[in-house]
Amino acid sequence: MNAPDDAAETRPTSPGDFRPAAGWDALRLRARLLRTVRAFFDDRNFLEVETPLLSADTVVDRHLDPFTVDGGRLYLQTSPEFCMKRLLAAGGEAIYQITRAFRREEQGRLHNPEFTMVEWYRVGDGMAEGMRLLGDLGEAMLGRGGAELLTYREAFERHVGIDPHAADTEALARAARDVGIDAPASLSTTDRNGWLDLLLALGVQPRLGRERPTIVYDYPASQAALAQVRTGQPPVAERFELYFSGVELANGYHELTDAAELRRRNARANTLRRQDGKSPLPEESRLLAAMDAGLPEATGAALGFDRVVMLAAGATSLAEVMAFPMDRA
Repeated sequence: MNAPDDAAETRPTSPGDFRPAAGWDALRLRARLLRTVRAFFDDRNFLEVETPLLSADTVVDRHLDPFTVDGGRLYLQTSPEFCMKRLLAAGGEAIYQITRAFRREEQGRLHNPEFTMVEWYRVGDGMAEGMRLLGDLGEAMLGRGGAELLTYREAFERHVGIDPHAADTEALARAARDVGIDAPASLSTTDRNGWLDLLLALGVQPRLGRERPTIVYDYPASQAALAQVRTGQPPVAERFELYFSGVELANGYHELTDAAELRRRNARANTLRRQDGKSPLPEESRLLAAMDAGLPEATGAALGFDRVVMLAAGATSLAEVMAFPMDRA
């Protein structure tokens, strides 16, 4: 991306350097895309909502690490998911939010510990409607046409030549070697999801969305997170992700509504966190209380707004489109 003025020039980081990392053209583009997001959802009769950044609850995930506040009593939210679903349980029908989210130890070309997230839910939508809405939003923001739809299986077969649902870890490791991927020594031969993630990140994802945005869907049931699992041979998670230019932009679910199943998944995630040497996260939450009371069928998605701005600007890192990334915050 060409710097519009000297505000975007690379400068040594120092306490006295008050200037933004992004230039004014990038900041104007951010503002225009924020208006695009609001107009998109307003045109579809979604209600814009706000939920707390600080909460006693937090998403329980093996890989997501929240910042803690007040001696660990409160968490900065990694996503507004829990509170937004509580709104659905209280009568919300179609809601969206543009908010800040926080994740520890994530900083680099595509990560900043504080970032802007767009998240939305609509009651009554199945996965097909959710993918259509996500594709329409991607087209409105990026202007690169409608999204190509690929199953998780099709994406793996096309780009690394293997059926991800049928292959065991030995076959996954062999596929990684065949496409020139060096596996880290820490990756266990029994960690099937780890091998799938490695192949996705280094063998599949870089090739997705090259001509137009791509939505990958029907993930392995073991990677359902907070999505429903659809029975079949094999069972699959009703989860979908948007990619463009090899970058993951959004993650969506046909939402899990079974509180007992979420309790099981929370317990499993904490077991894996302990194995990884991490602290467990609270397994009970007000979201579970809402699900016990009755969470309606819905589909939702979360989009990394900064990444969309980066691609729309032709930039190569988030720092080029954020006024004050972490090293200047």
